[in-house]
Amino acid sequence: MKHIPLKTVSLKHHPELNEKWVQDVIAADPSILGLGDLALIDKERIQPSGGRLDLLFKEVDGLIRYETELQLGATDETHIIRTIEYWDIERRRYPQYEHVGVLIAENVTARFLNVIGLFNGFIPIIALQMTAIDTGNGIGLHFTKVVDALRLGLVDEDEEVLEPADRTYWESRATPKTVKIADEILELCKAFDSSLELKYNKPYIGFTKGGIAFNFATSNPKKSVLNLVVKLPRSEDIDAKLEQSGLDLLEYGRRGAYRLKLEPGDLSKHRELLEQLLKAAYENRG
Repeated sequence: MKHIPLKTVSLKHHPELNEKWVQDVIAADPSILGLGDLALIDKERIQPSGGRLDLLFKEVDGLIRYETELQLGATDETHIIRTIEYWDIERRRYPQYEHVGVLIAENVTARFLNVIGLFNGFIPIIALQMTAIDTGNGIGLHFTKVVDALRLGLVDEDEEVLEPADRTYWESRATPKTVKIADEILELCKAFDSSLELKYNKPYIGFTKGGIAFNFATSNPKKSVLNLVVKLPRSEDIDAKLEQSGLDLLEYGRRGAYRLKLEPGDLSKHRELLEQLLKAAYENRG
């Protein structure tokens, strides 16, 4: 196989292309960032400070929002400060979501890797290094993650910081019919551990075991469906079974979980398969 050297170009010094072009390319296809299935919320989002957030994305089926700043050339103090400032503004305005700051630059320097590393763990930041490649027919963009957002612990390890809710909250936010699907899921799970109970939190409905959070799976009821997250390593066998089942599947989660959309009646139709999945996740959780 012949190796073809790639020709990279500097966008900062390009005679025609600029930051607006990069912004439009990413906005049109956020998947090129490699951060999962994202949808664009806004471009050039005006901030109370007078600045503008370059791009704001959200998970298509999740609770994470990405406050994204672009920079041609090498990272500098201004763009890091903006990333943190806009991340902080958005998380205060919309505390019901998880927020991650994203800084994109052509050159993420060693100095600023160290600076970002100091913040990470306290402020979730992702740094992406952007490379522009001249294909002969146009310019392609490639993104490499050089700093990932550090997440401290599993979701149930800091359960005490989650704002509690109750069944009434979820029935009003979703519907009694979709909340009842969570009851049916619990019934399946009690077949292998009778001590399990539902735990109502505002972000999701989880499980407790002996009164302690034990979230091998979580539920998020909507108006017509319930989104079930089953925390289980991906395997070809499970993929095949789910594909054959005809269940409505969402993209496998970046945090290592299968995600399904369940309608009323799905549990009775697919009881055996769902119980197998939930039991495997329970045993994997240990």
